[in-house]
Amino acid sequence: MEVQGRIKVIGETQTFGSNGFRKREVVVTTEEQYPQHIMVEFVQDKTDLLNNFQEGQQVKININLRGREWVNPQGETKYFNSIQGWRIEAVQQEAASGDMPPVPPTEAFEPVSDLNEDNNDDLPF
Repeated sequence: MEVQGRIKVIGETQTFGSNGFRKREVVVTTEEQYPQHIMVEFVQDKTDLLNNFQEGQQVKININLRGREWVNPQGETKYFNSIQGWRIEAVQQEAASGDMPPVPPTEAFEPVSDLNEDNNDDLPF
């Protein structure tokens, strides 16, 4: 899965626990009718991937959805979701034509001259 948008915030790398677990968060704002502010976390060695990016930059982030179960001291089970990034790349602003490749003009194609109009049932099945 992926998230695409403009970087709103890049957090500092945080270190947790005695084993040195590292986490860094980035917020990306999608560019659609109802923009969403999506927080994506990068963990361990992936935190360094954010070093080459800055706020305001258009990016595409490859993500995994993660879910955890936790039982609190009162015995209640709680569930948590996170969005974990594993790759990030800059996205260039595209031309108004969108994602479609350019189509050559119809004059570039030669007209068919040997069309057999009598044989209109040439399907292989």
